[in-house]
Amino acid sequence: MKTGKIKENVLKRSVLRQIHTKRDEVRSGAAVGADCAVFAIPDSSDPYGEGIVYSCMREAELERSTMTALLIGCANNLIIQGVEPFAVQIALLLPEDAQEPFLKELMQEAETVCASMKIQIAGGQSRVSKAVKCAVAVVTMYAREPEGGAYFLPDYGKVRGGQDIVVTKWIGLEGTALLARRYRDGLLERYPAYLVEEAAGFDRFLSLRPEVDAIREAALAAVSNVCALHDVSEGGILAALWEMAEAAGIGLTIDIRKLPIRQETVEVCEFCEVNPYELLGGGSLLAVCEDGEALVELLAKKDIAAVVVGKITDGKDRLIRNEDEVRYLDRPRTDEIYRCI
Repeated sequence: MKTGKIKENVLKRSVLRQIHTKRDEVRSGAAVGADCAVFAIPDSSDPYGEGIVYSCMREAELERSTMTALLIGCANNLIIQGVEPFAVQIALLLPEDAQEPFLKELMQEAETVCASMKIQIAGGQSRVSKAVKCAVAVVTMYAREPEGGAYFLPDYGKVRGGQDIVVTKWIGLEGTALLARRYRDGLLERYPAYLVEEAAGFDRFLSLRPEVDAIREAALAAVSNVCALHDVSEGGILAALWEMAEAAGIGLTIDIRKLPIRQETVEVCEFCEVNPYELLGGGSLLAVCEDGEALVELLAKKDIAAVVVGKITDGKDRLIRNEDEVRYLDRPRTDEIYRCI
């Protein structure tokens, strides 16, 4: 199998079809397009509600990602469900040549990120293994409904033809930052320093909390009737569009010229010879709603860039338009980051 996320047909055939045991406490579990699990503990003494706990697990090789991106990405998976992350467990597998200062730096970075999101590091494990060539981190994060009730609960069952698809911020942010830092010297030989440094600093855009807070306001006010959210991550914007459509069981039409992209991403991707539409896209959010322009306007008032890029369709076809050219959206492929790092 190729490096990166396993293909969807392999996931269905060799992972999901092997899971048969069910428990009443597991309200939502493993499935295509599901980024977190939901547990209900009827006898819980949870003071905040009904004993509902959400959980999300993510992993990354820290050569192809950063601890910051990993933790924020895991939090994003939970935040878009309308819940509040409160704790995380971190497992680290380190190569034999790793030194203690490196471990300390990783944990200091993790604590800085978690403190900014008010998330407690509740435990985990650190182990040196001859089986790994670079540091590997696995994080499991937990969340609950915030005091005052959930932000809102996205519902793919409400997705239907004619609704708008909105993309926030810009595509390829996470991958651009990683590539700009990795190939900084080469980029500086071709591009001005301000462009390279700006691209390397795209990590500051990774959190989806500002968008979700604003969209919650839209949902509560019924401004745009948001019914589904999906974060962009591995595989880039094209993978996210496929995953969202697959989860909802719907079709869509996208105008590729409308997908928002920063010039820094264009230049970095050209230098590295990678496709920005299939590049790590952490920091960008997909939203499906009745009135995309109303949502874009509301987000603009919060200084959050967003654009309507297409529509949900009644059929199953998933189409990408580029002026007069029309092609089908492919199943997610290996992220472009693995070609370079």
